[in-house]
Amino acid sequence: MRISILGGRVIDPAQVLDQVIDIHIEGEHIFGLGACPEGFKADQIIDATGLIVAPGFIDLCCHLRDPGPSYKGNIASEAQAALAGGFTQVCARPDTVPPLDSPAIVRVVRERAELAGKAKVLPVGALTQGLEGQLLSNMSGLQSAGCVAVTNLRQPIQDNLILRRCLEYAATFDLLVMIYPEDSALRGSGYSHEGPLSSQLGLAGIPETAETLAVAQALLLIEQTGVRAHFAHLSTARAVEQIAQAKAQGLPVTADVALSHLLFTDAYLESFDSNFHLEPPLRSEADRLGLLQGLKDGVISAVSSSHLPHEQAAKMAPFSVSEPGMSSLEVVLPQMLILVEKGWLSLSDLVKRLAFAPAQLLGLKSGALWAGYKADLILIDPDAPWVLNEQTSFSAGHNTPFWNQPLKGRVVTCLVDGQVHFNHLTTIKGDD
Repeated sequence: MRISILGGRVIDPAQVLDQVIDIHIEGEHIFGLGACPEGFKADQIIDATGLIVAPGFIDLCCHLRDPGPSYKGNIASEAQAALAGGFTQVCARPDTVPPLDSPAIVRVVRERAELAGKAKVLPVGALTQGLEGQLLSNMSGLQSAGCVAVTNLRQPIQDNLILRRCLEYAATFDLLVMIYPEDSALRGSGYSHEGPLSSQLGLAGIPETAETLAVAQALLLIEQTGVRAHFAHLSTARAVEQIAQAKAQGLPVTADVALSHLLFTDAYLESFDSNFHLEPPLRSEADRLGLLQGLKDGVISAVSSSHLPHEQAAKMAPFSVSEPGMSSLEVVLPQMLILVEKGWLSLSDLVKRLAFAPAQLLGLKSGALWAGYKADLILIDPDAPWVLNEQTSFSAGHNTPFWNQPLKGRVVTCLVDGQVHFNHLTTIKGDD
């Protein structure tokens, strides 16, 4: 199949490209940009006039709920939601049932993803067996089975000696370790940001030091072991400063932030809306501004959806006992476009944080529109108004504060490996 995408505004930070230019695709790969190559005849023509054409986004943290309880979602539903949000590849969390701690289970996930034929799934393996923080997982086997990284999420490691052994083992195979920094003892039974508001509302708090102490300890072990490490879902301004200092010292570290922590603060907890019960907790306005500044300065490399779908019952309980997490894959783009409007990012920065930077830190040959790269790309209408509701949402989880709210900016077409896997309104000629 040969496809030409004509008249779109192509934004590709990898090539420092932002101009109206045509893209030509042959088979699974990008054939070239610009004038139609000699002898190239398209089987399909996509009219991208007035649209933005960009590399497909890559999400660093997404729960696909598969294997696991199907009422919360599955690979087919969540990978389709990913496409609707512009994500052609998603990193699947390892806290499934059973966890992704063996090559056999990883292969099952990959086979189900291929069968679904939606967004590509990049498994992230468990750092320890069963995510129990005691015995090292078979990281070599997980890597061979297709895991792009390993993590223990927020499950505590028994002690720093075990964590050191984990990092040493991962470094041996140059395997990326994703660290979700949190000191479990300082966290205790907390579920909100420790501060004046949590005291006023009677909510058990988690102090800032639960994150910053964990970052400090991990950085020392990273320096000792030389492992490639990525700090996921930073929530405090102080942690951003720590990562900036570590990068200045030459440590092989990167960091991301969840979309929710760029948008909301603990002030949203006043309504006791369980959609704002998140891990890590929403923190202060000063922290939110520190995260935004870190994103603008490049200290924070990427933005992740932190997509965690739940059934309605999981969020109907009182705030303190509701299940944490937010369904967010489908709203990342319109919310990031708001940050562009407010001057925190340019459109090129947006694409970089959602596509090129994640590809770089995962070591993928994607996230860009170079000739020869896989044709994973999206077409965006930045001005399209729409509403997230039963008719427009694909995720099994409706646990989001954006439900039934007006949104602006939408992915209208999504190509994976040179095939149109999602299309909404875009004109495609020659498509039978």
